[in-house]
Amino acid sequence: MELVIVGIAVGLLSGFFGIGGGTILVPILLYLGFDIKEAVGISVTQMVFSSLFGSYLNFKKNIFKIHEGLALGIGGFLGALGSGYFVSIVPSRVLEWMFLGFVAFAMYRFFKAPHTPGESKDIPTPLIFLVGVGIGLFAISIGVGGSILVTPILVGFFHLDIKKAASMGLFFVIFSSISGFVSLSLFGHIDYLHGFLVGASSLIGVYFGIKLAHKTDAKRFKKALIVIYAIIMLLVVKKIFVGV
Repeated sequence: MELVIVGIAVGLLSGFFGIGGGTILVPILLYLGFDIKEAVGISVTQMVFSSLFGSYLNFKKNIFKIHEGLALGIGGFLGALGSGYFVSIVPSRVLEWMFLGFVAFAMYRFFKAPHTPGESKDIPTPLIFLVGVGIGLFAISIGVGGSILVTPILVGFFHLDIKKAASMGLFFVIFSSISGFVSLSLFGHIDYLHGFLVGASSLIGVYFGIKLAHKTDAKRFKKALIVIYAIIMLLVVKKIFVGV
């Protein structure tokens, strides 16, 4: 029951913020007693569920066009294929520090980015593909889908609307999480029972989270993102320096 409740809560936040859910789920799983590598495997499984369902709901609402995220997503898929090997050779403590750095950078980018879009820039396809590759490898290795870095890059560097960027970030998670799921499975890092339990439960939360996001204005949306990143970072800092 704990994992079902966690799944619904993570799904709600995933749908609202346009994230895969790993940034929230990994710290929670660490506090529930899972090892970082077990938490990564469960998190990636949950992200497959939430990203597919959430992107379908966003597409129905015409928030983004699928072709806009394909280069980014395909790059993420290819990069995430190396995540299983990466997790196998990197110590758990290093992964924890990487996770902390990842969230800190995302917080900084969102704080600097305007909450209202400027003039949109055309994103060169090769550049966005390479961005996807790098994020796919790094993000899946620490149990997140990559959207918390994709979204601030699209907003901060290419001036996309924050809600559209969040929707594209969640779409990116489809590619990176499926690829990461395959890679981590091959190296024996997936806890199928707990992963599917959390993933299936998260669909309930995703539905209501996306409905809430569509009703929230951009300024409040950005502030909420910064708050959730701050909470996540504090949880990870406590875990690293104090322990569970």
